[in-house]
Amino acid sequence: MITKHTSIQYINPTDVDGRDMYELVKSSTLDSNSPYCYIMMSKFFKKTCIVAKAKETLAGFVTGFVQPDRQDTVFVWQIGVDQRYRKQGIATKMLKALIESEGCQHVSYIEATVTPSNYASKSLFTGFAEKMNTNYTVHRCFPKEWFPDDSHEQELLYRIGPIKK
Repeated sequence: MITKHTSIQYINPTDVDGRDMYELVKSSTLDSNSPYCYIMMSKFFKKTCIVAKAKETLAGFVTGFVQPDRQDTVFVWQIGVDQRYRKQGIATKMLKALIESEGCQHVSYIEATVTPSNYASKSLFTGFAEKMNTNYTVHRCFPKEWFPDDSHEQELLYRIGPIKK
């Protein structure tokens, strides 16, 4: 584990951060997508994504986008922290940096989907709502039968807000 005294920056990704995001996902339990997906997010959606960097090392990332039909909502597609940097509040700090970023200036809500067995993500999002002194709701979003095989659980939609900045 990296010491808590390591200085971490919370910034929008650069065009080339997608590769490191992909490598972090490969070494974690997150659902892996194609490298192209992470490269695309860091290039075309950089204003609604945040990377946590300790010097030049990627400590974590959050990818998201403002929903076209709801400009007040940022959908967090994926969030991950390198195992060496866990237990330091980095995921919460990335969510706070995201909501305060230029790309989210009109955003008052965060949404994310979480499987019922993902206790870490459930704790992150409910804890973030508590820290921001706001509400959250949970609704069914993607039923299990929508996925192409039986190995994927349903996805529940966590909606946090309104968030006061």
